Amino acid sequence: MIKSLSTRIFIGLFAGLLLGSIVQYGLNDIDFFADNLVELAAGIGTMFVNMIMMLVVPLVFVSIVCGVCELRDLSSFGRLGGKTFSFYIINTLVAISAALLLALLLEPGKGVDMSSTEGVAITATELPSLMALVIDIVPRNPIAAFMSGNMLQVIFMALLLGGVMKSLGEHVAGAVQGFKTANKIMMKLIAVVMSLAPYGVFALMFKLGATLDAAVFMSVVEYLVLILGLLLLWIFVVYPLAVSCFTPLSARAFRQKTQEQVLFSLSTASSNATIPVTMRTLTEKLGVSRSVAGFGVPLGATMNMGGVAIYITIAIFFVANAFGMTITTEQLPALLFSIFLLSVGAGGVPGGGMVMIGVLIHQLGLPIEAFAIVAALDRIIDMVLTSCNVVGDTAVLTIVDQTEKAAQRL
Repeated sequence: MIKSLSTRIFIGLFAGLLLGSIVQYGLNDIDFFADNLVELAAGIGTMFVNMIMMLVVPLVFVSIVCGVCELRDLSSFGRLGGKTFSFYIINTLVAISAALLLALLLEPGKGVDMSSTEGVAITATELPSLMALVIDIVPRNPIAAFMSGNMLQVIFMALLLGGVMKSLGEHVAGAVQGFKTANKIMMKLIAVVMSLAPYGVFALMFKLGATLDAAVFMSVVEYLVLILGLLLLWIFVVYPLAVSCFTPLSARAFRQKTQEQVLFSLSTASSNATIPVTMRTLTEKLGVSRSVAGFGVPLGATMNMGGVAIYITIAIFFVANAFGMTITTEQLPALLFSIFLLSVGAGGVPGGGMVMIGVLIHQLGLPIEAFAIVAALDRIIDMVLTSCNVVGDTAVLTIVDQTEKAAQRL
């Protein structure tokens, strides 16, 4: 019996695609049989997607509140806290900019009309202006924000509540413990849903294989190669070169010292699960001080999501192009601001990036089929983007530690 979730998901992915293609090209003369199989797969796939979307709001809200409450007092860290936070923000912005440039140049999904897929009805909505988006972050009705799944408003409320709870200290220790318990429950729920992923992915890929023509399939493959290529470039070229530019460590040495971290994060697809390995890599292999690693690693697992930023940016352009929705120049600032906030709020759990893409797909008014394509391929991408996230944490903290040591020598 195969125990590895990743292996079972891969089997489900390829088996679903193969059997779906057989239905489309080998059983197309038996319309009744084929149509019922496709309808059954579509139903199972939709249920799996709905289970993921069901967890979006509580997962993001609880995890952000806990993250803020668990942070140490940033004022006590002074320069270190501000520097680490700033470097993480810069890393995410650079990743978004690179992915945006590539998406605009290569236009993934362009020329492939998925909007004509049977049963798909697009009710496109325009993104608001950047100012309107900023104003709308503050909700008038918190219950309405939760019910509508307005993720930016949920993130704002979580940050506000977490900050107030943090400021009250021991007076709200019970409430903080309650949120930590709720966070553990959410992590378990995510694990339960992910345990069903092989079946959900099989159904989604079966539907794709049975309904998508060759041109559409090739477009999906190109989308996958584009994201994976950029993520691997970031892991093995961009981050090592950045470290070699700002520290005495060479790019080759950095790659060698992060090998264990890369392999572990590939298997877990979770930044949070990789925290112990990241800490050991920093302190034992790279010589980073424990104060820098102890503060920066948990913060990075929460908000330093360069891989997620790349994933969300390219994925949203792919589905928008494929479903015939052109993102205009006027919409770009609001879209990029949304991508930035959602990248930071993705959380260090498997499927976090996919959940945030679902938020943007909903915001753009795209149909469930758009999210189904993303969800079907997410496990492959999620493994590599997690490695990109954790190697990004290591690179940033190695640079921060070097600047701290330089400051102490002055």
